[in-house]
Amino acid sequence: ATVITNLVSAIPYIGNSIVQWLWGGFAVDNATLTRFFMIHFLLPFIISALVMIHLLFLHQTGSNNPLGINSNMDKIPFHPYFSLKDLMGFFLLTSLTLLTLSNPYLLGDPDNFIPANPLVTPI
Repeated sequence: ATVITNLVSAIPYIGNSIVQWLWGGFAVDNATLTRFFMIHFLLPFIISALVMIHLLFLHQTGSNNPLGINSNMDKIPFHPYFSLKDLMGFFLLTSLTLLTLSNPYLLGDPDNFIPANPLVTPI
């Protein structure tokens, strides 16, 4: 937490004040870590809610058309095109997962099997 928040201190004049405000004091403490843990826990839920709201508005009003003409003729149905595309991606991901789980060393680098020698450093 110290390294990332100290990047804010590079802001001229107000950087140190912002860092102290983020830390909640003059050093990283238990309250700072609790606050950052809470932010890391809640941030995915907040982002998911914003994405859902964005998709809701996008489906209700449609996307912006800078020409100002009706673009209903440009739209294609979701089912035959996008659902098949998503299904193909799902099957590809599933097949790669099954391949990796059934034979984990198949796609690995052969150099990973060379025993490490602590007395020799790489060139």
